[in-house]
Amino acid sequence: MTPPDAFVSAFFALPEGRFAGTSGDRRYVVVRQQLAKGKSHKLVAHELGGTDYISMNLYQTRISGALLRPCERAASKVIAFVLDFEPDA
Repeated sequence: MTPPDAFVSAFFALPEGRFAGTSGDRRYVVVRQQLAKGKSHKLVAHELGGTDYISMNLYQTRISGALLRPCERAASKVIAFVLDFEPDA
């Protein structure tokens, strides 16, 4: 699916690598990776002390632009997570 522009901006505002932060009232540890020379991006988030899990791939294509491919979660949940996520300072 083609994600909203606000999602793409929020996703690329997240740091690369491993970091922690908050979405809603939950704490997460997140890993964001850039692959294939920036054409593919992966994000995996695990709730600290809980069972929530977010996993997704974002592909940058010349023809279609950004394509979101959530893994095992609804796209709406992944989008809401990224839009709400605040990394620790």
